Amino acid sequence: MKRSLRPSPKCHQYGKAAEQGGVLSGDNPVNWLPTDPFRLWVIQLVIIVAMTQFLALFLNRMRQPRVIAEVIGGILLGPTVMGRIPGFKDKIFPDASLAGLNLTSTIGLILFLFLVGLEIDTKVIRRNVFAASSISIAGLLVPLGLGAALGVGLYKEFIDPGVNFGYFLLFTAVAIGITAFPVLCRILTELKLLDTNVGVVTLAAGVGNDVVGWILLALTVALVNASTGLTALYVLLVCVGYTVVLLYPGRWAYVWLAKWTGSLEQGTPTASMMTLTLLVVFVSAFFTDIIGVHAIFGGFLAGLIIPHENGYAISLVEKLEDLVSIIFLPIYFTLSGLKTNLGFLNNGVTWGYTIIICLVAFFSKFAACYAAATATGFNWRESGAIGSLMSCKGLVELIVLNIGLQAKILDPRTFSMFVVHALILTFITTPLTLFFYPAKYRTRHTVDHGQQIAEGGTGPRHPPDDEVKTRFALVLDKIEQLPAAMTISQLLQSDKNLALTSTLSSTDEKYESEKSLERAPALPVVGSRRIAINALRLIELTSRTSAVLKSKVAESLIYNDPVISVFRTFGYLNNLLVSAALSVVNHDEFPAAIAQHVMESESQMVILPWSRGSTTVESDVGPLGSLNPFDGVFQKTTTHDQTSSAVYSELIRNVFSTSPSHVALFVDRGLSTPYSGTKNQHLFMPFFGGPDDRLALAFVVQLCRNPSVQATVVRIRKIDDLSRTSSHVDEKGNPVAIAPTTPVSVILHQTIAAADTVYAPDNTQTRLASDTADNLTWDRYASPSTAHDAETALAISRIAFSTVSSAKPLHTTVELVAKEASSQSTPAGKNMIVVVGRSRRMAVESHKAELQQVVAGAGASIGSSVPKTLGDVGAALVASSAAASLLILQAANPAAA
Repeated sequence: MKRSLRPSPKCHQYGKAAEQGGVLSGDNPVNWLPTDPFRLWVIQLVIIVAMTQFLALFLNRMRQPRVIAEVIGGILLGPTVMGRIPGFKDKIFPDASLAGLNLTSTIGLILFLFLVGLEIDTKVIRRNVFAASSISIAGLLVPLGLGAALGVGLYKEFIDPGVNFGYFLLFTAVAIGITAFPVLCRILTELKLLDTNVGVVTLAAGVGNDVVGWILLALTVALVNASTGLTALYVLLVCVGYTVVLLYPGRWAYVWLAKWTGSLEQGTPTASMMTLTLLVVFVSAFFTDIIGVHAIFGGFLAGLIIPHENGYAISLVEKLEDLVSIIFLPIYFTLSGLKTNLGFLNNGVTWGYTIIICLVAFFSKFAACYAAATATGFNWRESGAIGSLMSCKGLVELIVLNIGLQAKILDPRTFSMFVVHALILTFITTPLTLFFYPAKYRTRHTVDHGQQIAEGGTGPRHPPDDEVKTRFALVLDKIEQLPAAMTISQLLQSDKNLALTSTLSSTDEKYESEKSLERAPALPVVGSRRIAINALRLIELTSRTSAVLKSKVAESLIYNDPVISVFRTFGYLNNLLVSAALSVVNHDEFPAAIAQHVMESESQMVILPWSRGSTTVESDVGPLGSLNPFDGVFQKTTTHDQTSSAVYSELIRNVFSTSPSHVALFVDRGLSTPYSGTKNQHLFMPFFGGPDDRLALAFVVQLCRNPSVQATVVRIRKIDDLSRTSSHVDEKGNPVAIAPTTPVSVILHQTIAAADTVYAPDNTQTRLASDTADNLTWDRYASPSTAHDAETALAISRIAFSTVSSAKPLHTTVELVAKEASSQSTPAGKNMIVVVGRSRRMAVESHKAELQQVVAGAGASIGSSVPKTLGDVGAALVASSAAASLLILQAANPAAA
């Protein structure tokens, strides 16, 4: 019997089985389905995030807060622009689907206000109570009064008479008077104003302004939602009581639980504390919502009970911020843009009032805060910056406006007018602040972090010395760099017995009397001078809330930072005087921060350690493989990170071009052999000549003051240059001094990636001067007849000098390094470091052609970034997979000093 193919009634009862294939069965995911809203929600989310990210690419370059990109993105997606495309709104943002977006955005907004409350630190107000209170009060009273006066005209012109006149005036006053504290924090951080007098006082004033503004907004919402005045009073009393309970017994209980679970001691919340925190946030939001105050106030109050000790708040923020900032907030502020229809601003009266709103909102804040700042002792530039910063609107203003629209205090037209005013005032905040208060006029609130080092001092200050370097700046921005940093720091030590018996100079004694310093019992010295290492810990400033919090507590974070703690302990155990500074800046500003640290610490050389860890596999014959930091730059590989090397390479080249001191790049290639009871370290240096090689030779001599260091230095002479170089010595072989009347200048060749430092094309005079300086430097150390002090003579005795002539100097160098590494591969387990100068000796002697031959012979594929970073000699060694770490040196760049 033939069976029917029609679906049974049960199929209709539980759904259409034929359509379970989704899009494969012809289903359109754009169609809104109340039973399955997820599909369209994802499409909306992708469009919102993509639009926000695209706009942020351009606005970030203009140093504008991300909220501007989010709101403008919403305006473009809304009825103003894309909403005019037939069918776009009905398909992508139908009214029925907005409920899902509203729910998602409300959850995100509650979490965001929790983070805002968590950012507020009342200690900032207490430390600057007089100036901050004066500015905060002035920045509230005048704008509130003028905002209420402005509300009279707006109410008569645009608002329906059914809206309570008093409520509207109160709301308008709050909208004009409030300051966007979260955006203010980010602007202060990005402009590096947090450690200035202006930044500290503005931050404190912003906290007070923000708290009072939220209280007034809660009052407005309570009045609007209450049916009678008595009900509103009950709502306010319950809200005040809940606030008191949450901030005192509630906070005490939370802190006790954080201590009991060990979370506060560890500086990170456990899973149970994280669960409790989220429950507190949402229950608090639920409570404030059911009593007639908006749910976001509950989230804000929950943030105030979180302790900031030991980095606990920062760790908690790191667990939440990405989901909130990447997903939830763009949805909320895009919804604000979707509700904004600039088409309503279609006549002169509307635009006139929009301009008046902007003028009143800005000048009421600016003038009041400017006057208060001037009265408390700030000059006109600082007062102008404070007034500009306090007039910022941003996130908080848009939240206020959305609450007003939701409560029907505002209509779509006035809502759009206020959104435009919020965007304009937020946009002009950064340019105005930079106009009034550029970097050269800034004064620090406290001693700059570059001089607040781990143990309270910076060590003795001596004038720069071409032969002996005693003050080093060591850059640390990743924990992976610690092995390389420890290796190069260990080599800087001289004889420990000398360190134990040496006495401090009078300068040192004066310094010790000025600084309270917990130090190691024995300190490495060079002669009578102590070696000081000033470590600079760099943390990238991002748009994340945690980065802003780190920037605000950088002064105390330095004592808890794991990278600094490990290196400080290493210094103590190895009798090194280690100081530390911490800076939270944008990645693009790392070179400027390094240069600033070098100048403030008066360092003679900045050291850049580069180590990406080791994948060494040990065997009976030693390491079978290793991870080269440059593998990602010029090798096509699927196992190595090809991005980090290229990005860090660009950073290094920028440091080379901007540092006011000598620069040393230590490339740790992870070639450690099994420990066998010896700490001997072998150095190999090919000497080609030029300022960088002369610096490198002097530095090798200094490193050999360490009794565990030995070196081989080979002078590489190009055969076709022998006749020319010999013309600068007399008949006895002694160099003839030629006064370098024209100094060798430095040219920075700009490339797409970064600056490439090479020495200027030479003429006869500079050529003779350079050759003479090379000969003098070489004979100073290589000639046995030259007199030296005892320590330098002992160091030179550990160096083997020789001269090699070759028509192919790079090939010869590679061969010599391979031979030297092979001779050092003994059971004693010595590692080898090749020390080279970075730049070419002269432009006419470029090794570019020979470098290409070396690369081709090694079967490598090298790009232009490697020789531009390491120089031709260093690039040849990397391309040939030389079994050695590299120490690349560049002499101080006069243009950057």
